[in-house]
Amino acid sequence: MKTKPLLPSLREKKRYLVFQILSRSPLKSSESVIKSIYSGCLKFFGELGFAKAAPMFLKDKYNPKSQKGIIKINNKYINHLKAILTLVNKVDKQDVIISSLGVSGILKKAEKII
Repeated sequence: MKTKPLLPSLREKKRYLVFQILSRSPLKSSESVIKSIYSGCLKFFGELGFAKAAPMFLKDKYNPKSQKGIIKINNKYINHLKAILTLVNKVDKQDVIISSLGVSGILKKAEKII
């Protein structure tokens, strides 16, 4: 027997946060950015909070030239993620500043911010 999908009103709502990385020289890979943001999330949230927030770095939306990207997260934890991004100050032993540019509920609108 096939299970029924959840109704849209019962699903967890998500938001897309657009961020920009400011650094002296361009970062080489998105993998190092992902690791530093996820480790900051684990420190700040803990494992249970990390699972509830469900942050997801959208690799295909990261632009290494402009160093802008999009993170999908549960809508209840968007302010926590903004705080975490300000606390992350090193990526690959390089000093960085990560600032949020905007938040959207639709991916296409988040792409327009980039």
